[in-house]
Amino acid sequence: MKTKEEARSKRKASIRKRVSGDTQRPRLSVFRSLKHIYAQVVNDVTHETIVSISTLDKAIKEGLKGTKKRDQAKKIGAALARKCLEKGVDKVVFDRNGFIYHGRVSALADGAREAGLKF
Repeated sequence: MKTKEEARSKRKASIRKRVSGDTQRPRLSVFRSLKHIYAQVVNDVTHETIVSISTLDKAIKEGLKGTKKRDQAKKIGAALARKCLEKGVDKVVFDRNGFIYHGRVSALADGAREAGLKF
């Protein structure tokens, strides 16, 4: 019997075979822990992180207090999209990182889409 982490890492490997970011469409990678959510936009050709954000960022942390995790994820997605648009990135490839596209992961994606990011 596989643990949850082993099953997620197998799904992650399967996804990463097909999903890759480049200069035209960098990869939006999402990581979800029990308390926080992290997202970063990565160019896999040059191996550089263009934008990163999480619920631990000092600028955003204060505005998230007292809100549900799903609402926090949506705000993180919107803030990530704003940062991307400032850097000139408007199209990305979404990498759910082995997590089920449900709950906080989909909320982050919805927030990014509503703020103007295309994927």
